[in-house]
Amino acid sequence: MKHFIRAERDEQSLLPSLQELADRAFSRAAGAPLIAGNHVRLLRDGTENYPAWLEAIAAARRHIHFENYIFYDDAVGREFAAALIEKARAGVRVRLVYDWLGCLGKAPRRFWNALRNNGVEVRCYNPPRLDSPLGWLSRDHRKMLAVDGELAFVTGLCVGRMWRGDPARGIEPWRDTGVEIRGPAVAEVERAFARVWAMLGVPLPEPSPTPPAPAGNMDMRIVASEPATAGMLRLDLMIAALARKRLWITDAYYAGTASYVEALRAAARDGVDVRLLLPNATDLPLLQPLSRIGYRPLLEAGVRIFEWKGSMLHAKTAVADGHWARVGSTNLNLASWLGNCELDAVVENDAFGSAMEAMYLEDLANATEIVLDRRRRPRAPGEPRLSIQGLGAGAGGSKGSVSRAAAGAVRLGHTIGATFADRRLLGPIEARTATATGVALIALSLLFALFPKALAYPLAGLGLWGGLVLLYRGGRLRAKRRALPAPEEEE
Repeated sequence: MKHFIRAERDEQSLLPSLQELADRAFSRAAGAPLIAGNHVRLLRDGTENYPAWLEAIAAARRHIHFENYIFYDDAVGREFAAALIEKARAGVRVRLVYDWLGCLGKAPRRFWNALRNNGVEVRCYNPPRLDSPLGWLSRDHRKMLAVDGELAFVTGLCVGRMWRGDPARGIEPWRDTGVEIRGPAVAEVERAFARVWAMLGVPLPEPSPTPPAPAGNMDMRIVASEPATAGMLRLDLMIAALARKRLWITDAYYAGTASYVEALRAAARDGVDVRLLLPNATDLPLLQPLSRIGYRPLLEAGVRIFEWKGSMLHAKTAVADGHWARVGSTNLNLASWLGNCELDAVVENDAFGSAMEAMYLEDLANATEIVLDRRRRPRAPGEPRLSIQGLGAGAGGSKGSVSRAAAGAVRLGHTIGATFADRRLLGPIEARTATATGVALIALSLLFALFPKALAYPLAGLGLWGGLVLLYRGGRLRAKRRALPAPEEEE
């Protein structure tokens, strides 16, 4: 009995140190410290997020920082533009960042000029430049709003009427999730905005060294990913490895890397209840085979996959063991993990985790589970493929198609790599994809053989462009190096 009591005491004495080590590991993986003393409110869809955003904008006294991947020049976009202009005219410093590619074809120049002409400071992230031929691959995919250093929103919602829906026409809003944050973590959200703002021009003045006062009892991290940092990828892998009971994930454009897929498979084989909720809706039915290429390895390991039956699932969330949860803009694909500026709120709190799990179960009531049929093919029994319910031409389906196509391209690359390397068994859907790709490669080879000049000239032009860009960049870097002060010699 004495030995048992002593062992129990030793175990309890280890708990604080183990928790400290775990916190340190999470902080290093995400590049984000754990911040105590916050209050986080879970917001579902545009019906809850948009009113909270507009209320915060209306109450602003000093400044508004708004960063979003897409603003539409529609009824919703113009409502937000009017709210921002009103505050700018009242003397509030209003700063807005939008992504060039995200808003391409969504908001014309006159939309941004109207904001600028009325006092809103507007900056565009990464428009095309001759000296950066591949710069467009990096996007500002964040969705955030911060007001007066006291209140912030981190979310998956863009600004457009798809997120509000059209009840009169029976069109449901896009399914999405965001959070409202009060407390010291707001300073980290504003710091993330300031970094992007400085990338695009004159930096913001240094913020106040005093963070907001505590507003609750929730611990959280603000993971502000930038190109090539991979903070959210490292954290996602760590959570998949450490989940003990449940790991429930929602994602709009899933295309997991081999390491992440194996992390989910290992968790499921170890008895963790791993679930993926993904979109079913698409405006390009040809993407269906690509969207399901990656399902079979997960299903065979025991991961449960569900497809949403609503108009469009756009949320990017996860909850593990009812304690750890994240909400934000990062999709589970390489573009989000490695190529974009992303922003996620990671909350470590039992009450918030329970609310996330309850919301997840509600979503599953409107989803169809994907299973393997007798030929080991992923399918949804008795469910036809759905289409996005449109809100008019150019209402957003095209942008979703681009993201789904990019995710599908990653899966296609995984299939082709597996075919050449013979590193895993391919399923029937993948076999059809491999065959179609083989036919396309043969056709491309014949075109090169029959029309070499027609294809060589564009490639030569691209090579010349790339060479000139490298020479230009090299010259600029050499000039900066010469401008540096000479190091002082040691005495």
